[in-house]
Amino acid sequence: MKYIFVFILLFSATTMTAQPANEEPALINHIALYVSDLKTSTDFYKEVFNLRQIEEPFKVGRHSWFSLGNAGQLHLIAGEGKKAPQNKNDHICFSVRSMDAFIEKLDKMGIERSNFPGTDRGPQKRPDGVKQVYIQDPDGQWIEVNDDYRIFR
Repeated sequence: MKYIFVFILLFSATTMTAQPANEEPALINHIALYVSDLKTSTDFYKEVFNLRQIEEPFKVGRHSWFSLGNAGQLHLIAGEGKKAPQNKNDHICFSVRSMDAFIEKLDKMGIERSNFPGTDRGPQKRPDGVKQVYIQDPDGQWIEVNDDYRIFR
């Protein structure tokens, strides 16, 4: 009797939270960032993250598009951008294979980095063991960079 109750409880819990079989989860398509200087920001994302620039359909000179692989695309849009201080909780995140190699690259490029609280230059370990640092793009957008490098398929 006890086992039947546990089975019913587990079966009920999984069926109540399961997504209908005919309903696929939504996938991210792109992230769009408003930037103050398109060339500066385009160069930053190409050089710092080795992103592959892709063709953009508008062809009006106000956009740069990058492939993010299975994660979609990054769209940079020329405009006013954000020069006001940003909260680190409002960030995008890239993962790298080697935190040490990435930090060496940042140091060579003269790009400032910090841990989340901003108390030192990092990297710091999250509770799950992933190492991370934070940097800012030319418009002050916070970017977390961590070593939780996995290829999502």
